[in-house]
Amino acid sequence: MEKEKSFKVLKRSGEEVGFSFDKLRASLRHTGAEHELISTIVDTVSDELYAGITTEEIYNRAYAMLKKNRSVYASKYKLKKAIYELGPTGFPFEKFIGNILKYSGYECTIGAIVEGACVDHEVDVLAYKNNSVYMVECKFHSDPSNKCDVKIPLYINSRYKDIQRKWNSNNTKRLKEGWVVTNTRFTKDAIQYGECAGLYLMSWDYPAANSLKERINRLGLHPVTCSTLLSRREKDFLLEHGIVLCRDLITQEFMLDHMGVSDERKDRIISDMKQLCN
Repeated sequence: MEKEKSFKVLKRSGEEVGFSFDKLRASLRHTGAEHELISTIVDTVSDELYAGITTEEIYNRAYAMLKKNRSVYASKYKLKKAIYELGPTGFPFEKFIGNILKYSGYECTIGAIVEGACVDHEVDVLAYKNNSVYMVECKFHSDPSNKCDVKIPLYINSRYKDIQRKWNSNNTKRLKEGWVVTNTRFTKDAIQYGECAGLYLMSWDYPAANSLKERINRLGLHPVTCSTLLSRREKDFLLEHGIVLCRDLITQEFMLDHMGVSDERKDRIISDMKQLCN
């Protein structure tokens, strides 16, 4: 227990921080793993800690034990990394966010050109719900250390205001709110500005009850990049052909035939996908 309270680890940025076993347990519980397996993993990780160990190395050890026990647990555990694998262009991430909104009751248009009072703008996602319209801008980073600083919501808010002036003078459905969604995190200044300006901000862990992570787990909308059974080449092929969600692949499993996946392996992949969606 003393080690759990005081052990320091290195983040990817090189910063030394206290390691939280409570957070490790919570992330393992999110996978659906049984209490006994979680305890085994935490005990093993605790026994193998050493000065200078990185958070990524701890993650890799827990991931390996989950994968050995049950692949679907490992798939859920790697959710955060799977979001980074939606890059590098950012377009699959925009489509992914569009799907999250779709399964939250919105109608969505991806990559719309919208006229502003001053200039035209390309909007990542236009979302419609209850006679209101929402302008959603997606900021994808392939490097976890890249946070969205205050310049991002400042820029998005100026675009939103320009579009809103024109939109609300021409449309019965009012442009109600601007959103900024990122797969990393916002700085404190970015959150402070967003709240003051009336922007809705969503990141991996913000806001607490409605963060990107919470929405994905609640809706069962895991990206195909979560799969531990698909290769990187196969994931890229699916993303290039518009298959972003596991549930998309379930309904279009013929895409696996196009990649030459054997029937036996295809059954395993689809079985895993169905468990992820549940």
